[in-house]
Amino acid sequence: MSQDFDYDLVIIGAGVGGHGAALHAVSCGLKTAIIEAGDMGGTCVNRGCIPSKALLAASGRVRELKNAHHLKAMGIQVDNVNFDREGIAAHASNLVTKLRGDLTNSLTRLNVEVIHGWGKVVAAQKVSVTTPEGEKFITAKDVMISSGSIPFVPPGIEIDGKTVFTSDDAIKLETIPQWIAIIGSGYIGLEFSDVYTALGSEVTIIEFFDQLMPGFDTDIAKLAKRILIDPRDIDARPSLLAKRVIPGSPVVIELADAKTKEVVEILEVDACLVATGRIPDTKNLNLEAVGVALDRRGFIPVNDKLEVLIDGEPVPHLWAIGDATGKMMLAHAASAQGIIAVENICGRSKQIDYQSIPAAAFTHPEISFVGMTETQAKEAGTAGGFEIAAVRSYFKGNSKAIAEGEADGMAKVIYRKDTGEVLGTHIIGLHAADLIHEASNAIAQRNSVQNLATYVHAHPTLSEVLDEAYKRAAGVH
Repeated sequence: MSQDFDYDLVIIGAGVGGHGAALHAVSCGLKTAIIEAGDMGGTCVNRGCIPSKALLAASGRVRELKNAHHLKAMGIQVDNVNFDREGIAAHASNLVTKLRGDLTNSLTRLNVEVIHGWGKVVAAQKVSVTTPEGEKFITAKDVMISSGSIPFVPPGIEIDGKTVFTSDDAIKLETIPQWIAIIGSGYIGLEFSDVYTALGSEVTIIEFFDQLMPGFDTDIAKLAKRILIDPRDIDARPSLLAKRVIPGSPVVIELADAKTKEVVEILEVDACLVATGRIPDTKNLNLEAVGVALDRRGFIPVNDKLEVLIDGEPVPHLWAIGDATGKMMLAHAASAQGIIAVENICGRSKQIDYQSIPAAAFTHPEISFVGMTETQAKEAGTAGGFEIAAVRSYFKGNSKAIAEGEADGMAKVIYRKDTGEVLGTHIIGLHAADLIHEASNAIAQRNSVQNLATYVHAHPTLSEVLDEAYKRAAGVH
């Protein structure tokens, strides 16, 4: 370590990205400190991935046990299924407490100094931390911003945290409304519609775009509507804007036509979840002190080495990772960025490959994808002078899925016709979030369907859904 600095690396933000970067930095021999103003673990551990997966696991069990028709087909009878809302909520909060403790302990064990307070940049290689005891200044050879994101609340929507709320409050499961409106049909909206319907709520999904699940591949979105929305107590309303949302009993929602912005209906519901995405938590970082301007959406500009940029040029010794960069607002993407950034800090030049980072919605069944949608692949083909093709294989032809009585679903593989390189894979079905990693690794290696078709998969397993797709693409059968 240079004697001129207090630390080799100071990280602002102890979410999953900052935590992963700190652990990797220590393993590389860097003296590291991490600054956190809120709860250790950031959004993922406290208000996102972890508590929502706990709620999905518990509510999913309830849905499964209440599905008498499905169980009867397997020779099982279950009567009088009940659940305890407080118990399900406690399952989520207890998991959060445990994982937050584990995360903090892992940093302490490796001698990462944890500083509680608000961190901001004050000069090159210098940060300040506002703590209850006052402000203190720290110098570091390198500074990394990992400040995360917060829920986006569109104008006209009033939040009270009880009847109108974001996912930050929804994960507490303080009530199970009889009728809840969910604004947005992305990951968050889909997952919470799964939780609420399993526990007995009626759900109205309000979506601005004319297609539900606008970020997903169109084939997957169509099938997801048939599996996750149509059979459930969900009224899906595309092409509508929630122009005003007023908390209370009832919650009053002014619905407007998405194109004309004219109010077309007044909806009165028991509660409203605002699931309209997330925005970067990058205010009050004082980046202007070193000449860095946020982009128009508030994200910190970075290159694929995770260096912060001014007019396209890297700022020496300043790095940013995670949701604050807006590249891929996923916990595991933040971790990957953190490791890449530390590698570059250590002089080992590395760049992140966003194409091979998978994503998943933990609905029942799950949805996952990696790489390009078919539309994106066609655009890339037009620009690059190559043709693309897509194949589909179905869970209804998979022995394991049939044995489980969970044969709804599809895998779709998109690839180049000339080289066979896999460009994107999209799955909806049982354990889709686990299955996607084979495709993710294939894209990371720029592998071809011809190679993948020769790999051996255990039988009977769900992985054969992808095996079948690869073989179809390669023309093996």
